[in-house]
Amino acid sequence: MTTSYASHARALTDALGLTLTPVAVSLTDTVPAGVPAFAGRVPAGCVFWQEAAARSFATSPADHELCAIGTFTHNLDAGAAHEEDRRDALRVFADLGYVRPEEVPLIPALRQRRRHVVYGPLPDAPLAPDAVVLFVRAGQTLVLVEACERVDGGTPPAMGRPACAVVPQVVNSGRAALSLGCCGARAYVDAMTEDVAIFAMPGGRLAEYTAQVTALARANSVLGRFHRLRRADVEAGGRPTVMESVARLGS
Repeated sequence: MTTSYASHARALTDALGLTLTPVAVSLTDTVPAGVPAFAGRVPAGCVFWQEAAARSFATSPADHELCAIGTFTHNLDAGAAHEEDRRDALRVFADLGYVRPEEVPLIPALRQRRRHVVYGPLPDAPLAPDAVVLFVRAGQTLVLVEACERVDGGTPPAMGRPACAVVPQVVNSGRAALSLGCCGARAYVDAMTEDVAIFAMPGGRLAEYTAQVTALARANSVLGRFHRLRRADVEAGGRPTVMESVARLGS
């Protein structure tokens, strides 16, 4: 299992030029032996994606207690005080016009409740991932969208707030999705700079996505050079045919 995930991670990283290792997100009721519990405190669950690019760990609902929206999207068990905190957050959001009450039911949430969320680098995934999370830039997203159009038969949605909703969106639908993040994720996650977004794919179809990403990254690389050469020839006063531009690729 690990070898397979390592090969997918390597193929995705090489094809896309990723700077952070793909992250495996696994929903489970039982933590595998040898996977440590998360140690520390984070202000929001999206921070776990960044931490998981470097190491594997298991989280319980208590580890998500400061993220009232993340426990909603991930359908985690929460006590009365946490539920009150969530109501307060939603009231503030509504007052700001950020999330209206009628929009709350539209936010994706996991259908099944699990006791733990296990995170880790995809090459070392201790469990089959339910979702694979990538930190991507626009040029990388181009290839991913083209690949997902082939695998999923349609264009993946581009989601706004909250960023954490991309996991239930992917798990519930069995299809890939792009998250443009949210103001919270961009405040909490150092890797989410202005030019970075989140792309997530269902883990059960990872081999299909990897194959298409690899093929389309290669095609985009060749065609990118084709178009750059063609632009140079046109700007120099030429009127090249397509086949003349193709011939230039071999020169």
